[in-house]
Amino acid sequence: MKPWIKRTLAGLFGASVLLGGLAACSHRPHAPWSSSASETDRAEWRARMVERMAGKLDLDAAQKAKLAALADTLAAQRKAVMGSTDARAEVRSLVAGERFDRARAQSLVDEKSRAMREASPAVIAAAADFYDSLRPEQQAQVREFMQRRGHRQGWGS
Repeated sequence: MKPWIKRTLAGLFGASVLLGGLAACSHRPHAPWSSSASETDRAEWRARMVERMAGKLDLDAAQKAKLAALADTLAAQRKAVMGSTDARAEVRSLVAGERFDRARAQSLVDEKSRAMREASPAVIAAAADFYDSLRPEQQAQVREFMQRRGHRQGWGS
């Protein structure tokens, strides 16, 4: 077989494997962070995460309530930033014409920034309330988790 045919076939095979892998991984209907997840799915996921973290940190009822409040505050901020419209459709609209819609792009950035600024004080307060309610050994666990998180390790050992 000629070298160019081999290379072409290898390239087509590689491209098909790559595209197949992307297609397989691109659709996650039950991922709570995806736009297709329902509010119920997201609330259930948040509750599971709160339970998991409460178990790992050995939280008491008051601490667990503050963690749940933090999770709810973060969810509200996410909803405010994401807005009620389809973000992908908004981005596609920027390149729908012959020219990139710079004014609309700046408007989108301004909207998202405003939502972040408005929701940030509540998030900071909820995070501070939760962290300040932890015992020193629990705070050390949180700091250790955050340190290890950069190395792609979870709560693990």
